[in-house]
Amino acid sequence: MRLRVISARTEIPNLNPNEKAVHLAFRASNVDFLNLMQRCPRLRMIQVPPSYRKTMSNAIQVFLEMQGIDMLEGDVWGHRKDLDEYYTVDDTTLEEIRALAASGVSADDVADQIQRKTRMGSDLIKYIAKTKMAA
Repeated sequence: MRLRVISARTEIPNLNPNEKAVHLAFRASNVDFLNLMQRCPRLRMIQVPPSYRKTMSNAIQVFLEMQGIDMLEGDVWGHRKDLDEYYTVDDTTLEEIRALAASGVSADDVADQIQRKTRMGSDLIKYIAKTKMAA
């Protein structure tokens, strides 16, 4: 699984329209979210740092929910945008999340177990577990 890391609003017009998961590394305005949704119509998940999430308007959160886009809190620890514009979740980690979720382990327990091994945010782990169960 790959998350496109967006570090400035000026990158939004140049995004691939097929992006499904992004991490916003800047404090986005409501207009930025709308521009992002227009540019990437297949968008299913947006991750923002916890400090940014607290300052987001309720209106955009409700709008994203109505569009079927999940809003997650979290960071991309150790990622260097100058080396790669995508943050990648390892296949082994994805398989481990899928196996734990399929065996009936609760989403919170899955997040706890995976967080001990990786520096992924619990919201992202829960999202992966939820989407892999549905897939």
